Amino acid sequence: MQTQTLNIALPKELIKKVDELAKKEYRNRSEFIRQALNSYIEKKSKWDRILAEGKEYGKKLGIKSEEDVNKIVWEYRHGRKTAK
Repeated sequence: MQTQTLNIALPKELIKKVDELAKKEYRNRSEFIRQALNSYIEKKSKWDRILAEGKEYGKKLGIKSEEDVNKIVWEYRHGRKTAK
C-alpha cells in the first residue's frame, strides 16, 4: 500500500481520545485514524447506495415529494393503505 503523509489539525481532546482508544486496541495513532476513515467511508457509501435505491423505487411508485411520502405514511398508519 502506498502511503502519503498529511498534516491535519485536531482539537487536543479529540487527539487524547484517539490515543486512548488506539492504546486499548494495541494500535498506533495512524492505524487507528486510517481504520476510522475507512469505516466512515464504507458506511457513507452504503448509505448513499441505500438512498439512491430508495429514490429510484420512489420514482417507480410515482412519489415526487416528501409530502407524497408523508401522505402514504399517514394513510398507512390510519388504515388507509394506498394502492401504489
